[in-house]
Amino acid sequence: MNQIIELILNTDDAIMRLVEEYGKLTYIILFLIVFCESGIILFPFLPGDGLLFSAGVIASSLILDIYALFIIFFIAAVSGNLVNYFIGKLTGNKLSGFNNKYYQKFLHQASRFYETWGDKAILISRFFPILRTYVPFIAGLANMNLKSYLFFSMLGAFLWISSFLLLGYLIGEIPFVKANYGLIFMGLIVVTLIPIIYAFIRSFFKKIKW
Repeated sequence: MNQIIELILNTDDAIMRLVEEYGKLTYIILFLIVFCESGIILFPFLPGDGLLFSAGVIASSLILDIYALFIIFFIAAVSGNLVNYFIGKLTGNKLSGFNNKYYQKFLHQASRFYETWGDKAILISRFFPILRTYVPFIAGLANMNLKSYLFFSMLGAFLWISSFLLLGYLIGEIPFVKANYGLIFMGLIVVTLIPIIYAFIRSFFKKIKW
């Protein structure tokens, strides 16, 4: 548990220690982290954006290979999303005879949402923590079209990895970035969480009757 907390709060240092201790096996560990965050609804707390950015910064020092990182992160993100989708689909099939009115109402609304906005939801959710873990699961639960889901999942993964991994790689050797990495990292986390916090607050105040 301490290692997970360190990975979340001090991602760059944690990755460096993984490289020192495990060498090339670090690629497999990074793959598993992204896969679990993308594919298992129990792990939305694992680092995503910060992990990619930190890995890019470290790759700029040639400690890790940027091309290998891009490939393993892309495969991890897409395969994780597929597993999450099919877990949701299997769950939906198992609960198909569940006649609870609240569940049926939720399922109906989710199905209508994914019919209209599913493509955009899959693409955009990839850039936001927590959402990228749960949106694929609900897509499977709502029985979203698989071909459309897979296409936008791959597109979202490509854009997500290109944005954060390459950003870290391109600016990782800048002296200011090296000197203020912790501040930049925390700022990155805050920026990615702002839309979620805003949506929560807006929803909360809408429910309040003044």
